[in-house]
Amino acid sequence: QVQLVESGGGLVQAGGSLRLSCAASGRTFSSYRMGWFRQAPGKEREFVAGISWTGSTTYYVDSVKGRFTISRDNAKNTVYLQMNSLKSEDTAVYYCSAGTPTGWGPTLPTEYVYWGQGTQVTVSS
Repeated sequence: QVQLVESGGGLVQAGGSLRLSCAASGRTFSSYRMGWFRQAPGKEREFVAGISWTGSTTYYVDSVKGRFTISRDNAKNTVYLQMNSLKSEDTAVYYCSAGTPTGWGPTLPTEYVYWGQGTQVTVSS
């Protein structure tokens, strides 16, 4: 079992930055691929970024490439999402997730077994 707790969300002006953190419990954190998803009101949950269990491979949705950076610290059981140059369309609840790859790629929600409760990110224009 892995429990995930996100933090770092809040209200920021367009062009600003936020850093989300996701603290994981459990001794097997380092064996999981981690992902960040987001869901805006009235929209489906959307993949944002993912990172392999070693941290050597990262994945991003096109809309955040060059602005967001995912990283992990396995010694601290924590994954991060640094978000720069925020836009109003980045407004959403952001969820941290953990899973073991099954071969369908890191962007599918079904690839992740464990989910956090979410943290709200609001970008004002």
